[in-house]
Amino acid sequence: MVLRALIVDDEKPARDELLYLLGAHPDVETAEAASAAQALAAIETAPPDLVFLDIHMPGQDGFAVLRQAQSLPRAPLFVFVTAFDQHAIEAFEQNAVDYLLKPVSAGRLAVKPRPGAPPAGRGSQRTCPITLEPLLAGLGRKSALARVAVEQHGRIRLLPAREVVCIEAEEGGVLALTDQGRLPCYGLPTLTRAEERLAGQSFFRVSRAAMVNLERIAELSPWIGGRYLLVMDDKDRTEVTVSRNRVRQFKERLGL
Repeated sequence: MVLRALIVDDEKPARDELLYLLGAHPDVETAEAASAAQALAAIETAPPDLVFLDIHMPGQDGFAVLRQAQSLPRAPLFVFVTAFDQHAIEAFEQNAVDYLLKPVSAGRLAVKPRPGAPPAGRGSQRTCPITLEPLLAGLGRKSALARVAVEQHGRIRLLPAREVVCIEAEEGGVLALTDQGRLPCYGLPTLTRAEERLAGQSFFRVSRAAMVNLERIAELSPWIGGRYLLVMDDKDRTEVTVSRNRVRQFKERLGL
């Protein structure tokens, strides 16, 4: 299956960079747009599967493009490509599937570079890649790839949901138990807000104080008082209790 990608950026060098990187992938056809107006016209007349979209452009910005395109009968998936990291939370709230910081490396796109291509520079990203193959297999799906924003070492990190074991409410905030330890959630002031953000993903609210990633449960067993005890698959084998009034929904969610 061929993936049709539209690259939207008012700067030609930025478009050329993505054209080069995507050109290494045999299953991707590319088109360009230099403004929001051109992008919307292209999306409406020849709908792409995936749009690589800059945020700051003359006239309408990238968020305006995404909002208007999502009302179309066949809305594409969107990946923001920008030099600014402060819009990441809003991007995922708007159902973008990823958020790339310039300069974009070949590894970040999970695309093998052409033979003889120069190595990525020191400024290139070394975070989790956006893999094109799952996008090829999942075209037409509206759900976004979930990310959880956490604070670590004075910076905001966007973790794939699969790296979050559970999310817990504590006095003054919400913590995510990750493979790197417990980290404060960014932009999620309450557990209810986290539950809303991750709706449709593999998370389940097991009590007033915790929600777990169902894919990270290692063991479960009935517990006292009609509750269930979960053992998570993190290195500490963290134990989480399913409250009695949520056991039925929990078992239904797991198909038990």
